Amino acid sequence: MKFYQRFAYYLVGLVIGSFFVAMVWSGKDARCNYFPNARVLNDLRNKPFHYDIESSRKLSEGWVDTLDIKNTLQYGDVDFDKSNIVDEGGKRYIIDGKTSKDLEITLEIINYENKAVLRNIFRK
Repeated sequence: MKFYQRFAYYLVGLVIGSFFVAMVWSGKDARCNYFPNARVLNDLRNKPFHYDIESSRKLSEGWVDTLDIKNTLQYGDVDFDKSNIVDEGGKRYIIDGKTSKDLEITLEIINYENKAVLRNIFRK
């Protein structure tokens, strides 16, 4: 078999295989959360999210809003030295992030089995 024939068979197989792989993966909501930071943030985003009284008070001050909280839960950094501590029946996580006005903030979140509660917001 000549080279161009082998190459044609290779391309046909590659196209058919790519089609099947695209079909299988297109219907799934697959995420690659291999690192601990991504796993924690994904777990917090996928649970019902509640605000504590103190965090609601800080949100009403106007220097931070719920969009900043969502962005911090998407792109923030979990401080594992201060996090993963059992607190009030859940685990406490400290997450560093930024607001839309480029202010550095820190979120204190209690992660329960069925919900996540924003306990406090700190400005750095």
